[in-house]
Amino acid sequence: MDSELEAFIPLIPRADFSDPVAARKNLAGLAASVPAADTSDMEIEDRTVPGDPEVPVRIYRPRGARGAVVWMHGGGWVMGDVDTEHPWASRIAESSGEVVISVGYRLAPEHPCPAALDDAYAVLNWAAEHAADLGVEPERIAVGGHSAGAGLAAAVALRARDRQGPAIRFQLLNQPGLDDRQATWSARQFTDTPWMTRGKVTEAWRHYLGGAQATPYAAPSRADDVAGLPPAYIATAEFCPNRDEGIEYALRLLRAGVPVELHQWAGTFHGSQALLSADVSRRQNAELGAALRRGLAG
Repeated sequence: MDSELEAFIPLIPRADFSDPVAARKNLAGLAASVPAADTSDMEIEDRTVPGDPEVPVRIYRPRGARGAVVWMHGGGWVMGDVDTEHPWASRIAESSGEVVISVGYRLAPEHPCPAALDDAYAVLNWAAEHAADLGVEPERIAVGGHSAGAGLAAAVALRARDRQGPAIRFQLLNQPGLDDRQATWSARQFTDTPWMTRGKVTEAWRHYLGGAQATPYAAPSRADDVAGLPPAYIATAEFCPNRDEGIEYALRLLRAGVPVELHQWAGTFHGSQALLSADVSRRQNAELGAALRRGLAG
């Protein structure tokens, strides 16, 4: 484990998803203590996007942006919103120079799958239709997210491909949650790693699936065919239950002819990039912005 990160482990709260309301309150408190990026050179707007129901979004528009990412927050599909994601969405906008559309999708267990996916897909369609209003080029729209949000982004890409929906230029998948089966080596070995434990992953999937059978649109690792998906940047953390499902998904994309950049961050754990004082965290956060900028360039 990275020595700077290891020093924080005793301070990390032992949260779980057995009480979603309490988990949401705890996350809101943690997020409020994290400083946002410098937003002086961008416009920030809260609005709602048409859907069934309407979807709240927060839009970050850096000056001179040409592309946009439809961005899904983490939180195990159970917690998080545009407010708790503000420190991270603002960082990605600042470091990439691209528009970030942060999606306040509906949460489980009150709204199990496919509610969150429907919300994210509605925002993708809206972004494609309103690219000119956003000040971006319609061929420069990406999807991305952290953790559960990265799994949602991958699912949006699958649905867009299968429905011949809006063209997606790029996928930015940070520590994605992709596989409900928890059968990989890392899922079986990393049962009590910081922040993300096997029990917490199990609870998250139980809430999200709501008793239904997982489909590829819920758990993208279940997709039989990943050909024709957008180029991807996939980042994984060494001590993370999700690590191997992210790496295996990257390999499957590569074998299907999809360009992939895979970055396995040594010495890190799930969500450790939130510890901003660590050098590796600063590099991780900067790299997400740089990867988005590269993915939307050309």
